[in-house]
Amino acid sequence: MFATIRRYEGVDESRSSELTSKVNDKLIPRLNELPGFSGYFLFHPANGVLTSISLFETSTQVDESNRVAAKLLQDENLHSIMPTPPKVTSGELIAHKMPEFVGV
Repeated sequence: MFATIRRYEGVDESRSSELTSKVNDKLIPRLNELPGFSGYFLFHPANGVLTSISLFETSTQVDESNRVAAKLLQDENLHSIMPTPPKVTSGELIAHKMPEFVGV
């Protein structure tokens, strides 16, 4: 499994609900359609910073998710909310544990 972390700095926090809506309504569905998608998380660790983590099966799929996220920023004109390009870190997960879900 592979992960990519995108750290966005200088985020306009007054528009965080708008950004959260775009992520939930547009980005997550697009990522979910990509082959190998295993999860997406967006969190707010500090003032003016947002960090996302995407999980995929291969490094190629992680790279594609980064392209999809960048395209959404451009297509939705989100640069006014997130004016600086993200710092992107990607790589193979060398230790991880995810809970197993039992069907109902």
